[in-house]
Amino acid sequence: MQTIIEAIDVQKNFDAVEVLRGVSFALVKGETLVVMGGSGSGKTVLLRLVAGLIRPDAGQIRVFDRAIERLSEEELLPLRRRLGFVFQGAALFDSLSVYENVAYPLREHASLDEAEIRARVVRNLSLVGLGGEVLGLLPSELSGGMRKRVGIARALCVEPEALLFDEPTGGLDPTNSKLVGELIRELRGGVCDTAIVVTHDLELARTVADRVAVLIDGRFATIGPVGAVLETTDSAVQAFLAGEAR
Repeated sequence: MQTIIEAIDVQKNFDAVEVLRGVSFALVKGETLVVMGGSGSGKTVLLRLVAGLIRPDAGQIRVFDRAIERLSEEELLPLRRRLGFVFQGAALFDSLSVYENVAYPLREHASLDEAEIRARVVRNLSLVGLGGEVLGLLPSELSGGMRKRVGIARALCVEPEALLFDEPTGGLDPTNSKLVGELIRELRGGVCDTAIVVTHDLELARTVADRVAVLIDGRFATIGPVGAVLETTDSAVQAFLAGEAR
């Protein structure tokens, strides 16, 4: 089984605050790993480390079998192009239309003519359940759920080998949260079969996870198949899952 992403005893501090205190995991091709934890637990920090947006203070991160913690920005670029990052809140450009938002990574990283760009934009919007009627809209004219889906379509445009999702259901009502969870699960059917999903949403974890890791006090308190984690006898994990540690 091909290992796509691996973290080995990763540590990260901000000033005097220890955020990650020795995190290790391996993500294999075809797997979705859900990382859960309370607010401020370091979930997003871990995702940004994997994407090479920040560097660990200790430990190693390997992406596509290459250690990335000492790579330059220029060296990181080809690896980042193999990853799709769906930011919390979608992180769309407010002044750009849906079309231009989704096309943006293609203009930055691919040599395609306008017809090819349009075809890929339309195709990826279709994959997330959005039609041509949204192409000219601004992000402010979209619902929260639609903005999330546009963010996913933009990440898919680079045809990534793995997707990184940061709180994909954050701020959404239960109906839209369910729709986004079902979309992430459906993407595994051939669009992109490997993902890390950072969330505190237990229903999302149940919907999409092969394995779940629970981040408490800077370490994984548990990591394993979703069923085993949800039935754990570990008191700290039980408290988190019950909502007491969120």
